[in-house]
Amino acid sequence: MSVWDEVPNLKNKSIPELKQLCDELRSKIIDTVMKNGGHLSSNLGMVELTVALHYVFDFPRDKIIYDVGHQCYTHKLLTGRCQKFSTLRKLGGISGFPKREESVYDCYNTGHAGTSISAALGIAKARDIKGENFNVIAVIGDGSFNNGLVYEAFNSVSEINSNILIIINDNHMSISPTVGSMHEYLEELSSESEGNAKKKRHETIFERFGLSYDGVYDGNDLALMIDKLTCVKQKLRERSVILHVATKKGKGYLYCEENPQETHGISATNGAVEYSSVLGETLISMARGDDRIVAVTAAMTPGVGLSEFFTEFPERSIDVGICESHGAVVCAGLAVEGMRPYYAVYSTFLQRAFDQIVVDICSQNLPVVMCIDRAGISGSDGETHQGEFDLSFLSLIPNLTIAVPKDINEFRKMLLLSSAFSGPLAIRYPKDGYNAFKGSSFEIGKWEIMCEGNDCAIIACGERMITLALAAAGHCAERGVSCCVVNARFVKPLDTEVLEGLKQDLIVTLEDNALIGGFGSLIDCYYSETRKQIKNFAYPDEFIPHGSVGELISKYGISVDKVSEYILKNANR
Repeated sequence: MSVWDEVPNLKNKSIPELKQLCDELRSKIIDTVMKNGGHLSSNLGMVELTVALHYVFDFPRDKIIYDVGHQCYTHKLLTGRCQKFSTLRKLGGISGFPKREESVYDCYNTGHAGTSISAALGIAKARDIKGENFNVIAVIGDGSFNNGLVYEAFNSVSEINSNILIIINDNHMSISPTVGSMHEYLEELSSESEGNAKKKRHETIFERFGLSYDGVYDGNDLALMIDKLTCVKQKLRERSVILHVATKKGKGYLYCEENPQETHGISATNGAVEYSSVLGETLISMARGDDRIVAVTAAMTPGVGLSEFFTEFPERSIDVGICESHGAVVCAGLAVEGMRPYYAVYSTFLQRAFDQIVVDICSQNLPVVMCIDRAGISGSDGETHQGEFDLSFLSLIPNLTIAVPKDINEFRKMLLLSSAFSGPLAIRYPKDGYNAFKGSSFEIGKWEIMCEGNDCAIIACGERMITLALAAAGHCAERGVSCCVVNARFVKPLDTEVLEGLKQDLIVTLEDNALIGGFGSLIDCYYSETRKQIKNFAYPDEFIPHGSVGELISKYGISVDKVSEYILKNANR
């Protein structure tokens, strides 16, 4: 048996042959992720379980939904994508997540946690309505099992009454170690013996939802998984089943096994300073002198730079698990009682808490600081992880101030001033910082003129766009066109004093965000009754695929060449 077969037929293979295949798959995943970046330890832990699933079930007739989806690499290698696997997460290559557009074996696109069981119920109900006959499987990790949507789905199992298989892949980790009462509940199930009466009592919670519980089994024991999945497949004819398996995150690669948190995601190093490290360092310094400061995250402690804060201030550190909406309301509760919560969260995950930001934080005008990491193009994780919408969905909310630092020094200044700010504040920034521009006086709500020019005003927000704006201004200056560059470090409120003072008829806006509802649209609205000619450079009305940050920004026409070309063509008309 070779992993290089297009779609290998596993069903007539022996256990030794399948174990050899697992070794080949694991080697392929390690080699590729080390070159391309990606999710390593979670995929290594899933190899045996995935091979067993493909041995027992009949894909693509049967349907499988991977919660979050980042653990689908073995599935991709077994479904005709092995020859393309070297293109993983590259522009034009295969995605690091399930993609219906990519293969008939991917029945549902995932990227955020907690959706798999709801999707499985919907697919199964459609199957039953149409009188079809296939199995539907949701594979969900113990980290995702904290998400509230899971329990909304459980509440519908009996009502929808369509049989599904839920596999809990319990490796005790999300990105950070799994936290919360449900994690402790799964731990209790895992630690008790098969015949223990206490364990049996715990299992009844799933029975109350209309689910038959079976577990806990070693998910890295290939023969055992094949046996258990074969039994469960028969049971699915009668009812929905939860199969609880324990896997080793990083299985087969000692460094990953010993460091599952650090090897959850692998990135190529680029010499940049991460904004998250600046957040962690600055909050620690602030918290030492201000006992109101509390750090809150949603299962992303190392990713958002808070590991050292959590170590130094455990009583003022809260990890709510993969429950972003809950985290936002916790912050609101903290603020009501006079604390200063800092909610550190990736842009793509913040959108899950939109309602709570509107109602709980902003309508009460509470001093919650949202530290929005990976804003703008985030790169190789693709559509579900790009942070291209936060300016659009946040700018419409009353009471909210939105800040976009030009570099890490300005970011640090924003944080230092934020503890005295009286209302909701969102600070958005990319992963990496490269430039440290010349310092300037800083005041909340005020913009900065970075260079003067009479022919065009380039209004940009964020480090990537400021860098591009200055480069474009230099390019135009070499051709006799002078540009004023404005650092719009506060998207909301707009600095109307600066806007009123711009005498240039040609205005160009640059932002690392979607065009619709973004910063440029606010400038368009402000100048709507004037004769100014305005061009907005932003991302079009579509989802941005995976690829490197530079490739994607350029692909969508935001480049020094494109900006300069437009200015040179339209200046002094």
